[in-house]
Amino acid sequence: MSEATPTPGTTDAGQKPAPAPAAGTRKSSAKPARSRSREFALQALYQHLVGRNEAADIDVFTRDLSGFHKADSAHYDALLYGCVEQAQALDALIAPKLDRSFAEISPVERAIMWIGVYEMQHCLDVPWRVVLNECIELAKDFGGTDGHKYVNAVLNGLAPDLRSAEVQADRQSGRAK
Repeated sequence: MSEATPTPGTTDAGQKPAPAPAAGTRKSSAKPARSRSREFALQALYQHLVGRNEAADIDVFTRDLSGFHKADSAHYDALLYGCVEQAQALDALIAPKLDRSFAEISPVERAIMWIGVYEMQHCLDVPWRVVLNECIELAKDFGGTDGHKYVNAVLNGLAPDLRSAEVQADRQSGRAK
C-alpha cells in the first residue's frame, strides 16, 4: 500500500488548512486586554447607535459575551459609558472633519471614531499613535472595505487638537508626519 502524497494546499490528512490570518491582524488569543475592551465597547456602542438601547442594558448583555473575561473591564466601562454620556460632544468634535453627514457614516465607523476621540481626550496613558492604530485595526476588522482610511483621516486630523504637545513632539522627533 502506498501513502498518498498531499497535494499542494492540503495537509497530510487531505484537509485544507485554515486560512492564514490577514497581514496585520492578531490571533484572538494574542490580543491585549485593552484591545479586547475596545472590541467589546465597539459592539456595545453599535447597539447603542443602531438599537437606541440604554448603556446599562447593553453592558449587562456584553459582559455575558464569550471572551469578555479577557478584556480590561475598567477600560471597557470608561469607553462605553464615556462615549454614550459624551456622544454630542464627541460628534461636535468629529463633525468638522467629515465630508458627509453622520447619516451617511456607518454606525461602526462612527462608534470607532467615538472611541478614538474619547481615548485621546480621557485616556492620556495611551499614546495618541496607539489610539490611532487601534482604531484603524478596529475599522479593518469590523468596518467597511475602506472604512479604516476614513477613520484614519478623521482621527489623524483631530489628534493635533486633542493631543497637541504629544503630536508636536512626535513630529519633531520624526516619528509622525
